[in-house]
Amino acid sequence: MTSTATFRRILAVGELRAIWFAELQSILGDQVARVALSVLVFQRTGSATWPALTYALTYLPDLIGGPLLGGLADRFPRRAVMVCSDVVRALLVAVLAVPGIPLAVLAAVLVVVQLANAPFTAAQAAVLPSVLSGDDYVLGQSLLKITNQVGQLAGFALGGAVIAAIGPGRGLAVDAVTFGISAIVLRLGVRARTAPGSGGPATSTLRRLSAGARTIWRDRRLRALVGLAWLAGFVIVPEGLAVPYAAEIGGGAATAGLLLAAHPAGIVLGVFALGRLVRPEVRLRLVGVLALGAIVPLAAFWFRPSLPYAAGLLVLSGMCAAYQVTASTTFMRLVPDTERGQAFGLAGSGLIAVQGIGLIAGGLLVGVLGSPATTVSVIALAGLVVAVPATRAWRHVASLHPL
Repeated sequence: MTSTATFRRILAVGELRAIWFAELQSILGDQVARVALSVLVFQRTGSATWPALTYALTYLPDLIGGPLLGGLADRFPRRAVMVCSDVVRALLVAVLAVPGIPLAVLAAVLVVVQLANAPFTAAQAAVLPSVLSGDDYVLGQSLLKITNQVGQLAGFALGGAVIAAIGPGRGLAVDAVTFGISAIVLRLGVRARTAPGSGGPATSTLRRLSAGARTIWRDRRLRALVGLAWLAGFVIVPEGLAVPYAAEIGGGAATAGLLLAAHPAGIVLGVFALGRLVRPEVRLRLVGVLALGAIVPLAAFWFRPSLPYAAGLLVLSGMCAAYQVTASTTFMRLVPDTERGQAFGLAGSGLIAVQGIGLIAGGLLVGVLGSPATTVSVIALAGLVVAVPATRAWRHVASLHPL
């Protein structure tokens, strides 16, 4: 009989420890950088729209990067892909830290940074099933998700205070250092493996894209999971409007940091509760319901809640958004190893792209409505219109096809 997976057991695996530590310190730097960018642009422009649009640039380029670059995780050794991506991002973020950098240059460099993120995330997701298996893999994925969200929680909560103390430029420099540390840790701590697609004939990017798309499209289970995951585009809007919303309710950078920390805190609670208290088959059935639950609380922003109530709504939304862990682990289990990088690149890039689109929509709509609170609630109501049929589709396919 296979023993129950535990955090102690998976952390005893040296490669998992390296991936975990690299993720933790890197995500801390990323969130400080996101606060720094929002504050920097808001200070320079005095506009509620431009911080949201700049924030979107940390997501939207994956619409191109994921499909085009995610397949590198199948064609080249995955450790090498992760290390090279980290080195490139460290150098580029260091450029963002240059004092007085023009906003147009900042935006252009930020796009390239995000493009370099696509092969890294594809390689990390694809290598994890080779490091862990069975229930250990599910728990390992949960650990990385919790780490990601705790890092966001700490980074966002402390980000406002850090930026207030050292300034946006130095905050970006901190992020550059974390990428360098991540590259070193992964190079030393993860075993070199032959690329799963290196033994076959060379194929063009277009053919790899077509193969990955066919893998997803032919499996109704994969299509349904991707559709539910992409609902995150409606949930992310409060992040892009955190700084102007804080100003709307009379707060500043520290208030914005707490608002940004609330949603990740909820995800941590949700992932822990689902992993510890809910059986795997029940988690699969709850995916659709929780996807709806991630959107519903945001509609209450119509009433312009004060900081404690707004944070509570975001925590509740985050707890439901923990369904993304179940969706992603199920997706990766269903995809063959030789296609994981490309399939993840397509699905993951779409996920990040819809988040970017949501942030852009929020930034543009707030310019029309004039209120970040109203903007969040209107987009949440639109999200419910999309989420209801997506939830029904998942319930139908889950009842017909074994998972």
